[in-house]
Amino acid sequence: MKLRLPTVSDIKNKTVLVRVDYNVPLKKNGKKRQVDDDTRIEASLRTIKFLQRNNSKVILMSHLGRPGGKPEAKSSLKPIADYMTKTLKLPTSFVDNCVGDKAKLAVEQLQPREILLLENTRFHPEEKKNDLQFAKKLASFADVYINDAFSAAHRNHASTSGVTKYLPSFAGFHLQIEVLTLTKLMTQPKRPFFAIVGGAKISDKIAVLEKLLEVADAVLVGGGVANNFLKAEGIEICKSYLQDVPADLKKEGIDYVKLADRLIEETKTHKILKDGYVPLPKILYPLDVIAATSPESTETQVVDLTNGETSELDNKNLMYLDIGPKTTRLYQELISQANSVFWNGPMGYFEKTPFKKGTAKIAKSLASSKAITIIGGGDTIRAISDLKLNKEYTHVSTAGGAGLLFLAGQDLPALKPLTIPT
Repeated sequence: MKLRLPTVSDIKNKTVLVRVDYNVPLKKNGKKRQVDDDTRIEASLRTIKFLQRNNSKVILMSHLGRPGGKPEAKSSLKPIADYMTKTLKLPTSFVDNCVGDKAKLAVEQLQPREILLLENTRFHPEEKKNDLQFAKKLASFADVYINDAFSAAHRNHASTSGVTKYLPSFAGFHLQIEVLTLTKLMTQPKRPFFAIVGGAKISDKIAVLEKLLEVADAVLVGGGVANNFLKAEGIEICKSYLQDVPADLKKEGIDYVKLADRLIEETKTHKILKDGYVPLPKILYPLDVIAATSPESTETQVVDLTNGETSELDNKNLMYLDIGPKTTRLYQELISQANSVFWNGPMGYFEKTPFKKGTAKIAKSLASSKAITIIGGGDTIRAISDLKLNKEYTHVSTAGGAGLLFLAGQDLPALKPLTIPT
């Protein structure tokens, strides 16, 4: 995939509309909301500074949260404009709409090299409907459009796809890096290549799991996703989280446990060698877990899943909330052998201290690894941010669902208009 990148002549002295992804976590500080993680904001700065150097007027637009097509205070982008101005020392003005007279006036008053952040595009129902009249209003503010929001590239929305019908359109620098990095990972990985897949929902991961099993030397599974594999193998999971199958998928006969079972069956004859001689299955799921009766509990126990005694557990109200010490050690040993690692999804309920150890140890092992390390997914990024490890990896992808779909080989609608035909 070859993307169309902006040259100096494309943007110099022009007004440029940039789709960024500022869907970042906010925290409350008194009555105000403040940016809690600026990874996605930092990712956009290279494109913004390139435009400023070339005397462009810079208009930024983004979504935040799921406001349901109407304004809501908690989803306003104003805290992000404040953060850019005060913390990043990048003066950014803000207007409380993304279309209409106020937005038009703010654009008219914008001077070369200045930055204007429009209010949340999802405050309008037309955004998610990819309404072309709404897209045309957004496009009317600028001479050129740049999409630097790879994490929203799977959305066929007005601000990601619609505006490309009305303006010369280009890929931003961060979007290009994401596409190149993930493409190389799936086509030319340095081996051994291990993928680590966690998080709660297997539905988000099935397509990418199938693709990773074709490309990676092994897939190490944790989090709620692992429960599907454990159950498929007949291991008691008690009250652990298991994603329910939506009614429409049940009608199609889709069952996530059966899907996990199919993946196990299809890879049964594939083995990897640990330490050069110990054969292991291509899909690895927990050997042991940290369990408790609730995510709020501080009383935990290690449950060994390899001794065949899980069906005889005294407490059937247990929830598996983190990978256990044996699993963590095995995964760390494999990481130490790797030359490429992709990680998406925490190993457990990392938000609570008793269940963050597995995620933290995997994060630290990857940070100290000499392998190419690519990290993706919102929760994974939050976990490494909490550990102050953001800068310790080869590439931290800001994309969640979009990255997984791209890795799975699916077309992303917002990328098509930015692609040079071959």
